[in-house]
Amino acid sequence: MELHVDALQGNKGLIRDYVHQTLKKNIMELRLEPGRFISEKDVIEMLQVSRTPIREAFVRLSQEELIETVPQKGSFISLIDMQHVEESRFIRETLETAVVREACMVLSAEQVMHLQNLLNLQQLCASEQNYERLFELDEEFHKAIITGCGKIRTWSMIQQMSTHYNRIRFLRLASNTDWESILNQHQGIVQAIRNNNGDEAEGIMKEHLSMLDINQTQLKEKYPTYFK
Repeated sequence: MELHVDALQGNKGLIRDYVHQTLKKNIMELRLEPGRFISEKDVIEMLQVSRTPIREAFVRLSQEELIETVPQKGSFISLIDMQHVEESRFIRETLETAVVREACMVLSAEQVMHLQNLLNLQQLCASEQNYERLFELDEEFHKAIITGCGKIRTWSMIQQMSTHYNRIRFLRLASNTDWESILNQHQGIVQAIRNNNGDEAEGIMKEHLSMLDINQTQLKEKYPTYFK
């Protein structure tokens, strides 16, 4: 990884946040893979920063269940815990099916157009096999629906609970380039919102968020060392 912090030198708060965000992004995108040993020395070499912001970042990542510290052994990127994944999926399904029904009543034509634009960008990423950007746009799509209904704290809560869930989602995109079903469901959700059809929007969203169940066994067989 080529990582730079030149622009942040001299501001301890910015450096601290940058170290945390950089490590978290690389953990979430599996560049720092589950189970990997990670030391302060490694991060100093990668980011060219002092130990203090690294230690603070390790504490925050531990609170987010992304780093585990084993006494007398050191710190490791946490393995993906399927119980955490399922709980996060349950929360998302419960909240997002309710929110997407509301979206059918409250989203403006401009907001629906924004969803369509995000979907168009997703289709472009799929054609270019760019799963990293596709994941980001997938997040933006769901966020736009939730925050478009005025539920910003709901999105924040979902994000706080989704560290393990999002890693397996990213792994699914990276290991299986058959993304057509995901894009078709997104298109169905947009169309249902455009048509003010709450029942259809809720049904497609529920099916969409249950897709991960189908891929879990395959992912665990392909990446056995990534899971708890």
